[in-house]
Amino acid sequence: MSYGRMKEKQKQLSEEVKDLLEQANAADEEEDRRHGSQRGDELPEELRRRETRLAKIKLAKKVIEQRAREKAAAEGKNAEEAKATKPDDKDQYNFTDPESRIMKGADGFVQAYNAQAAVEPVLLLIVGQSVTEAANDKKQLEPMVEAIEQQSGQRPDGILADSGYCSEENLVYLESAGQPERKIEGFIATGKQKHGEHRLPCKRGPLPKGATKVERMKRKLQTKVGRAVYAARKCVVEPVFGQIKQARGFRQFLLRGKEKVKGEWALVCLTHNILRLYAAQQPC
Repeated sequence: MSYGRMKEKQKQLSEEVKDLLEQANAADEEEDRRHGSQRGDELPEELRRRETRLAKIKLAKKVIEQRAREKAAAEGKNAEEAKATKPDDKDQYNFTDPESRIMKGADGFVQAYNAQAAVEPVLLLIVGQSVTEAANDKKQLEPMVEAIEQQSGQRPDGILADSGYCSEENLVYLESAGQPERKIEGFIATGKQKHGEHRLPCKRGPLPKGATKVERMKRKLQTKVGRAVYAARKCVVEPVFGQIKQARGFRQFLLRGKEKVKGEWALVCLTHNILRLYAAQQPC
């Protein structure tokens, strides 16, 4: 339900509750007149249903208002400005699974979670996985490296990732702020490539003075080595998601709530790894 619709529905339900209370009072007075005064603690069903919905809508409005303030703070607004920020009437809340978000998928906009997976290139095993409610991947590179370390027991030497993970902040993180022992070699697309663009020769000459890390990464991927390394990505992570979605038919989560969805995704990834290990032990 959108924030604007909530405001309309809250007003409508408040009026309906008022009308029902007036009807209930009139009926109570009539029954008292006919049968004497009796105590009745149960609310009429219609009134109870509307008051329950009204309470849920009030809570949902508070959540959306808090999200708007948090978003404003994340965008750099000061505390006073963030506190005064109001939601847009189109901002939405899902009553079935409030922790999920509206995201753009292959079939249009859906209520969803963002499932993450890191895959090693030899056996195509998933070495790190997580679930987030963030609609894009810009803030997911560092959490995924941490997930790989925690779940596989080692820090990756290198990472291939699509343009959704590309940002100055992420590229600085891969260089570990000048700590050579923590550096991760990154090959991250800086934008969506047009058909045949990867075949273009690398531009010659030094980078302009003050080139950003994103510009440096773009030049890196234009080199012969960079193109060859990044091209391997389509043979590593893409087949894994294809096997999970197409071969095994896992197209949507069956559970609700982020914690339950995280458990469901962990089981899916575990199943994938078991099948990959089984296949690796079979004779050719």
